[in-house]
Amino acid sequence: MKKYISLFVITLCFSGIQAQDASDAYRYSQDNISGTARFRAMSGAFGALGGDLSAINLNPAGSVVFANNQIAFSGSNFNTKNKSNYFGKQTSESNNSLDLNQAGAVFVFENNHENNDWKKFSIAINYENTNNFDNSLFSAGTNNNSIDNYFLNNANGLKLSIVNGTDYYYDELTFREQQAYLGYKAFVINESATYNDVTNRSYISLVAPGGNYYQTNSTEATGYNGKVTFNAATQYKDILMLGINLNTHFIDYKRSNRFTESNNNNTSAINDLVNRIAFNNDLYTYGSGFSLQLGAIVKPIKEIRLGLAYQSPTWYKLTDELTQSLSAISGNTAGNLPEDVANPNLTIIYPAYKLQNPSKLTGSFAYIFGKRGLISFDYSLKNYSNLAFSPKNDDYFQSINNSLSKYSREHASEYSIGGEYKIKQFSLRGGYHFEQSPYKNATTIGNLTSYSGGIGYNFGNTKLDLAYSNSKRDSNQQFFNQGLTDAAKINTIKNNVTLTLAFEL
Repeated sequence: MKKYISLFVITLCFSGIQAQDASDAYRYSQDNISGTARFRAMSGAFGALGGDLSAINLNPAGSVVFANNQIAFSGSNFNTKNKSNYFGKQTSESNNSLDLNQAGAVFVFENNHENNDWKKFSIAINYENTNNFDNSLFSAGTNNNSIDNYFLNNANGLKLSIVNGTDYYYDELTFREQQAYLGYKAFVINESATYNDVTNRSYISLVAPGGNYYQTNSTEATGYNGKVTFNAATQYKDILMLGINLNTHFIDYKRSNRFTESNNNNTSAINDLVNRIAFNNDLYTYGSGFSLQLGAIVKPIKEIRLGLAYQSPTWYKLTDELTQSLSAISGNTAGNLPEDVANPNLTIIYPAYKLQNPSKLTGSFAYIFGKRGLISFDYSLKNYSNLAFSPKNDDYFQSINNSLSKYSREHASEYSIGGEYKIKQFSLRGGYHFEQSPYKNATTIGNLTSYSGGIGYNFGNTKLDLAYSNSKRDSNQQFFNQGLTDAAKINTIKNNVTLTLAFEL
């Protein structure tokens, strides 16, 4: 049996290793319909409407639609339920969180010069939590493949002096070498009997053979993707409105993952085969980004509004911190032998990297029924060919970018339909949203569908709005990107309740 491994060292910053993958790119490129209750209740179909602080995030020209200065605050309750199916075993987990997800103000300035065709202009600032990462996920089932394949895939081809830590300290290893090191030090893998440093750098599994590996994967995530928008817009006569947004983005994401595996395969007298494994991974990603938006709204006649908006890619600079540990129990099924542990007690701070998110083009149409109501439609194309990590000349990022290019749609469609009907001071609202999968196969991440509804009351200079939305999306979750690549089928249902209080000044 190997001795307990514990390297007590301080957190270090170094270069030469990577841990990012395609799932990170997709996570930070997905935007939820977020913001004010009115915006959510109509499923975000506001590209040609404006007059709402969250609508500015879709089409910058929308701020000049406001008749008066306004400030607004929105709070939301987020509920996410994940149903998992892993080799026929169904489990479920849910998460609930409360957040102040929107706060902003808009100021409108009339042009009093009668001979000037530019009637007014506006400026606005708005904060929104564009994506809430709070989530809980649990999967369990019996698999014929063991996690030992993950460590073997990383170890095979590496020199033993690297895998056993003779040549380098843990913090000097690449990500692949670290995974091999953990598997070796926890006694999950070992060098083969025919190992040769020159011609046969092969390793074997010490997990008890025979299949029937009961596996669990538990994930707890917290964090947000926030955006602060600085907006300016102007109106030409009563026909044309133009606007621009400069956006600052913030990412703060934490994920704690625990994978376990157990088997009853070791019925022989050999006590050094592994029966139980626990693999812990704690990831922290943080950083900031920038994007810009351009938009226009045209009113050819009083009842009709047409909108066009362009959203640039978001250029992020991100940093990952990762902490890992692995433990294994060898011996008979009673587990009466001590645990083998590989725990470097080290948080790896990876070199900062860049991520470019997709750009988006949105066309919008709205019909206004006087003061009684409206109906609106938005259609967007999201350009996933923009999605890429950099530096692009890095071999590791080149590999990920090639995968993104191979499996992503070049363009993914989105559309929203929303309506509003007014009864005196009350407003009734509803909407539908569809978002196409970013994947060509539409199974790794499936299509998203969402329904919404809400009600509002106008007190005069104060408005109170309430919205409810429900969205569904299926996906396949791989626990590891190599070796053990079997996926759990996940059905995600999100429910959101948002309350907005707005004051006209």
